[in-house]
Amino acid sequence: MKKITVLGAGSWGTALALVLADNHHDVHMWGHRQELIDQINEKHENHDYLPNVDLPASIQATTDMKQALEGTDAIIVAVPTKAIREVLKQANELITSKVPFIHVSKGIEPDTLLRISQMIEQEVPAEKREAVVVLSGPSHAEEVGLRHPTTVTVSSENIEAAQLVQDLFMNNNFRVYTNPDVIGVEIGGALKNIIALAAGITDGLGYGDNAKAALITRGLAEIARLGTKMGGNPLTFAGLTGVGDLIVTCTSVHSRNWRCGNLLGKGYKLEEVLEKMGMVVEGVRTTKGAYQLSKEYKVSMPITEALYHVLFEGKKVDDAVESLMARVKTHEMEDLVNMFENQTK
Repeated sequence: MKKITVLGAGSWGTALALVLADNHHDVHMWGHRQELIDQINEKHENHDYLPNVDLPASIQATTDMKQALEGTDAIIVAVPTKAIREVLKQANELITSKVPFIHVSKGIEPDTLLRISQMIEQEVPAEKREAVVVLSGPSHAEEVGLRHPTTVTVSSENIEAAQLVQDLFMNNNFRVYTNPDVIGVEIGGALKNIIALAAGITDGLGYGDNAKAALITRGLAEIARLGTKMGGNPLTFAGLTGVGDLIVTCTSVHSRNWRCGNLLGKGYKLEEVLEKMGMVVEGVRTTKGAYQLSKEYKVSMPITEALYHVLFEGKKVDDAVESLMARVKTHEMEDLVNMFENQTK
């Protein structure tokens, strides 16, 4: 049994805490809202973020980060990307031993254009982190909380650290693979939220299955184009953290990004949607970062670009769709050829 600290008491952090508790680890959750922490400790539930799920009584929650981190064997970073630096700065002041950091968020930091593992490496010095591991894949917290079969991937430059995390989480309901391609795993996990926003918009507009199938397929091509240009393995995008995560996020009402896009497609303004949802929609922030990355790496990403214009420049969704359909004709196989050429250079 190991002591595992989960930084973040949202839906995903709570679901992963449940998996770890099922595996008989000593799980400590940290969050900043006292009423939520009391709910987890006293009622063994997280009604705000993961309703209808009974949490193991062994899970301990606190607003005291020092207490949560004391003597920990591993740290799970499960906060929204915009909060990661602030939380890591706090944790860095309190860590007394070298431990692995496992991040489970999905996003790109706008302006710096850094992946989350790179943000962790910036905020936590090497003498305090044993390794950085990313856990990603097609995994709705709501289904993990109900112990439905779920399969994910863990990735790290340190294969032993990845295998350690695999052992921490693996059980009959939660299967874990390893993959050494950190770049591909992080890019796939982050950018699928953009395509899910766009898929929600097509559903909100009432365009049907043909449009969504095309969007998912061409969205995967965009993700893979950028990912391979950045150094990712093309095969990663055909796996759990690529097409797998893309399918589940683009087709489920559990997906915040799909729900956000769906409301945008029905005519709501972005500010209205975010207020209505009351939860972080990672794809909005990631769209800005991915748009900037596409310019940095000179990669064609028409869906991302169209969504950027909708979210940040007030373009009408109907006009964005029309501009996508009217693009200059091209050859579908060019994407595959270019991806593998990038990989072999």
